[in-house]
Amino acid sequence: MVHEVIAAARDGGVGSVDLSGRGLARVDDAVRDLAGLTRLDLSDNRLTELPDWLGELTTLTELRLGWNHLTGLPESMGNLTALTRLDLDGNQLAELPDWVGRLPVLAELDLDSNELTGLPQSMSDSTGLTELYLSGNRLTALPESLASLTALTGLYLGDNQLTALPGWMRNLSALTELTLENNQLTQLPDWAENLSALTLLDLSANRLTGLPGWMGNLTGLTRLHLTGNQLTGLPESMGELTGLTQLYLDHNRLTGLPDWIGGFTELTQLCLNGIELTSLPDWIGDLTGLTQLSLGETQLSDLPDWVGDLTALTTLYLRGNRLTGLPESMGNLTALNELDLRDNRLTSLPGWIGNLRALTGLYLSGNRLTSLPESMGDLNALVRLYLDGNPLTSLPKSMEGLTELEVTGGP
Repeated sequence: MVHEVIAAARDGGVGSVDLSGRGLARVDDAVRDLAGLTRLDLSDNRLTELPDWLGELTTLTELRLGWNHLTGLPESMGNLTALTRLDLDGNQLAELPDWVGRLPVLAELDLDSNELTGLPQSMSDSTGLTELYLSGNRLTALPESLASLTALTGLYLGDNQLTALPGWMRNLSALTELTLENNQLTQLPDWAENLSALTLLDLSANRLTGLPGWMGNLTGLTRLHLTGNQLTGLPESMGELTGLTQLYLDHNRLTGLPDWIGGFTELTQLCLNGIELTSLPDWIGDLTGLTQLSLGETQLSDLPDWVGDLTALTTLYLRGNRLTGLPESMGNLTALNELDLRDNRLTSLPGWIGNLRALTGLYLSGNRLTSLPESMGDLNALVRLYLDGNPLTSLPKSMEGLTELEVTGGP
């Protein structure tokens, strides 16, 4: 099959060859003869090393080597001076050779999920880079060799061991996406206010106890992820971030929510899992563009009728609350694909559940259900139904027609 792909590319003069996901332990020598090759995908194989002749494919503009078992790269690859994209993610690289920083037109470099503790000084020459992926490495600090990469629009640094952000980052004013999730940051430096082009800022799973007042100046933000910090409050200036479409506040130490979030009428995703609410603020009902609302473990004992007005919802998470019933208005949520009601106190399911015909996943584990309504048979799209931990003795006969359904924990 591999030979057929290579032969077809050779005979047809095709500039792109995809050999991904084929279990290859070595690169076939026939690839060497593909004149004019511009794109080569060898990702998701079992390669432990690369042949020296790879550096002869000097017409390559895109080379994908992700998700192999590479521990090093041949020096000859420094001859691939036409490369604009190089993917090396998901390997076992502990260091990067100098030649990577000297690829003159490289725009996108993916080094996610390796074992890097630093980067070569030559990276300072990669001034054309627009996207740099470094998530899932072992970086404890950002090397100063990145300070000159002022063309960067995307910098991805999640899942490292960063404790602070260096001052030279203020020069990266073209950044639109900055991800720093799962590091050890305790605060944001004041110079970060200069990153005014940001549309995505991910600070999830750090050690932030507060946010600076200047956060409200980042008015271009559309996605702000703050999950899993130690925030006890939010600065009022954040009310200026009215362009937000995603706001993740899950699992902080917030005991309530400011009313100004109700002005974020562009929101499509609002995640509030693990925040102590006890009751829902009415302004959530004004966010009629929401497609995902996550309210797990918020100590809710009931839901207001206006929940049924959020008719754009496709995902509603209510796991781990104290709900004993559901308002009839929820029968209007006919766009729902996923409804998670696990670990509540429901003793019955209302008949209107059958109205939710777009449901593909319904999660009811850990309740007190003794029966299910016959209307469950109307859920023709349902493929996942979780029932573990309920005292059910039977399922409605109407459900026998749901041939694609996978039931977990049923009677």
